[in-house]
Amino acid sequence: MDAEVVWQVLNDIPDPELPVVSLVELGIVRAVDVLPGKIVVTITPTFAGCPAQHVMQDAIVERLRQQTDAPIEVVTTLSPPWTSNWIMDEARDKLRAFGIAPAPRHSGNVMLLEPATCPHCASTHTRLRIPFGPTPCRMIYTCDACGQP
Repeated sequence: MDAEVVWQVLNDIPDPELPVVSLVELGIVRAVDVLPGKIVVTITPTFAGCPAQHVMQDAIVERLRQQTDAPIEVVTTLSPPWTSNWIMDEARDKLRAFGIAPAPRHSGNVMLLEPATCPHCASTHTRLRIPFGPTPCRMIYTCDACGQP
């Protein structure tokens, strides 16, 4: 199994919390190394304490085991830390269609000052209501134009 096939298989694994996008589309899968005798997949969760980390690791191993007998190792790295800039454009579109406004691309570590674009009406007249939603990787904004969260 070559690296391209591994990437294709991994692109079919949905994020456990946002199943409309894959782990690859979210930028969680960082690297694939097909070595003699094993496959190594490197992931970076959206934050260090991500409760879905083991679910993602298990899904990767399970899905690849359906394709190969080679040993599979999933390595988690927190450096560099995950950033919303790693979300692919296709995933941004899927998230908007699902009702989630992906964070805008940014050039620095601070992005809280930029307005979120409402996925329902496309207004940028939004307010940060809860800096940490159901998980620390999700901030909750309210749209002043249409009132939707």
